Amino acid sequence: MAKIILESTLTCPHCSHRKTESMPKDSCQYFYKCESCGRLLKPKPGDCCVFCSYGTMPCPPIQAGS
Repeated sequence: MAKIILESTLTCPHCSHRKTESMPKDSCQYFYKCESCGRLLKPKPGDCCVFCSYGTMPCPPIQAGS
């Protein structure tokens, strides 16, 4: 079984601010507030969470194949 990576760098699509965040191990994170511009990020259509839409790594449930 592949190792699950628990950190992902999110990039705000509005201001391009980048920040590395820890991801929840067993759930998806639907909202994320950019600390630079204050915009509330939501997943793109078809994605389960903000990490899958704007992160360098997909969320742990997707990495695990569930």
